[in-house]
Amino acid sequence: MNKISIIRGGSANDERGQIRFVNDFDMGLVKRFYLIKNIDTELIRGWRGHKIEQRWFYVLSGSFSVNLIKIDNWESPDSESNIERIVLKSSEMQILHVPSGFCTAFRALDINSELLVYADYPIAHATLDDYTWPLSYFKNGNFN
Repeated sequence: MNKISIIRGGSANDERGQIRFVNDFDMGLVKRFYLIKNIDTELIRGWRGHKIEQRWFYVLSGSFSVNLIKIDNWESPDSESNIERIVLKSSEMQILHVPSGFCTAFRALDINSELLVYADYPIAHATLDDYTWPLSYFKNGNFN
């Protein structure tokens, strides 16, 4: 699958509290995960892309704005590339799947937002498939 997709979840509440879930997320490909908590809502992380690796993003608390670009040329991508923007909120219990071939830039929309990221390759592979560009490289980036 080479398209960005959302895997929907839900929640269940009773007298004991709440359970949040995304039961349709198959974690069979996941090799590792990490948690991102930006220092404030102004910081933008990106642009970072992966030719081989894919990622899944789940917001534990707060919300994040995620900008995504399908990379056309890894050595010199089109700076006018079309950018897709998705807002992820912890209250929506969903996972954003970003397949290989994309780059992302994101920022927290709320103070203390936390983003859980799953990757399908071990950390030893990370330096072999890590592409970065300055925030100003892609002209159509809108981080508001």
